Parts: sequence; structure tokens; C-alpha cells
Amino acid sequence: MSRATRRRSAVTDAARARNDETVVARGRRDTAPRPRRRLFGLVKFTLVTVLVIATLAVVGEWVLRQSYFRVQHITFVGVRHEPLALVIAASGLEAHPTMMDVNTTTVKANLAQFAWIDAVRLTKHWPNSVVVTVHESTAVAVAFNDKHVLQYVDQRGRDLGTAPLHANLPTLEYVHPRNAQWPFAHAGRSAALVAAQLPRAFSAQVAVITENDHGVVTLKMTTPVTFILGPPTQLSAKFVAIASVIAHSTLRPGDVVDATVPGELAVTGSPPS
Repeated sequence: MSRATRRRSAVTDAARARNDETVVARGRRDTAPRPRRRLFGLVKFTLVTVLVIATLAVVGEWVLRQSYFRVQHITFVGVRHEPLALVIAASGLEAHPTMMDVNTTTVKANLAQFAWIDAVRLTKHWPNSVVVTVHESTAVAVAFNDKHVLQYVDQRGRDLGTAPLHANLPTLEYVHPRNAQWPFAHAGRSAALVAAQLPRAFSAQVAVITENDHGVVTLKMTTPVTFILGPPTQLSAKFVAIASVIAHSTLRPGDVVDATVPGELAVTGSPPS
């Protein structure tokens, strides 16, 4: 290859190299802004989305607070022992709160003043109806208070209100040297617990359930026969033993049966007169 030819080839290679560098530089200039444009587009999209959601939330809350979505129809189910009109008034629903502000916790707190009401379940029927289902306590016994007024008592020993003297439930007594009256919701809960679990086999025969300050529970039957249960443990076994004795033994008025140990019942005759 001649010198002139080599010179022309070198010039051509140099020009080609400059052209390649120019293309690469242009490519760099074209691609450099793309990540920034993508980030800006993402931020813009996010802001618009947040703005739309916030606007919809504000508009939605405004709509739900209009009169059409306020409580207009109230239904109470399960209220038997408390005056229905007073219960509805105390619930706070007659003030026509918005449906979105109505909740079970608030209604239950408003109704806590009623002794019989134990649990509350609230169901919303949009746009403006509410159904409140009330679960009332069950009276398992009666007891005389410090004014000698007969009261219904539930399984937790709570006073449920005045009971008629002819109520067909066991009478609870708390035997204590300093307190002969029923101490509602304090001592004597064991007697109430026993009353709640009496079996049908002989529950109608139980006249009085006593508990002393040592926690010993005693059943006084209508016969009259007395069964000493001791503490309120192994109640199922003790009740089975008592039912068996009633069904298969001849008990005389005044007999005392110690059922503290279910498998070892001991019968003691009535004390000498």
C-alpha cells in the first residue's frame, strides 16, 4: 500500500471515529432526561390519585351525613322486662344520629342503666334503619334485700329488680354473723352459680340455697331435706348423686345429706327435738 493510500485510510478512520463519538454523545443527551421525566410523571400521577381519593372521601362523608342517611326507623327485639319506651329513649337513637356514627358500643353503654339488659347487638339496614337485638339476663333465684324486698337475681348474683312473693324460684340466703341479707354482686355468688346450674331432675324441689362466709353451699328442699354441697365444685357429679339419693332412698323430713364428696354421701338424721 502506498503512502498516499495509507494517509487517506487514516483520515477515513478518524472521520468514522468522530462520527461514532458524535452518535454516542447524541444518544447520551437523548437518554439522560428520561429517568427524570418518568419520576416526574410518577409523582404527578400519585398526587392526582391522592387528590381524587381525598375528594371522593370528603364528598362521600358529606353525602352520608345528609338527613336521608340519619336514623329514622328503630326496632328493638328481645326487650321483655324493661319499659320499651324508656329503653328506646335511653339508647340515643331517637336523636337521629347519622348511620355512620351509630355503633354497638355506644348503644350498650347508654343501656347499661337497665338491670335486665345483659348484651346488645346492633344491625344497620341502610339507608336509615337500625335493629337492636337485646339479650336479657335470666333470673335464676330470688333474694330479700336489706329492706326485705324480694329481688330477682341472675347467675352472677346481680339484682335484677323486684320480684313477686310467689315467684317460683329458689331463695338465696347468705349466712354471715354480721350480714343476714343477700349481698348482691359481692359475697354469695356461689349460691347464685349453683342456682343457675340446678338440674331439672330436682330443681323444682329446691326451696332455699344458702352460702356461709366460708363458701359452703347448702340446698334446703321442700321436703324438707338438706343437702350440703360444700364449695361449688364438681357440681355435675354432686347433682347426679343427689338425684340418685332422692330417687332411690327413703329420706325423712329433717335429714341432712353431706354431698361434699359425690361418691361418699353421708346421711344424718334430723337432730333430736
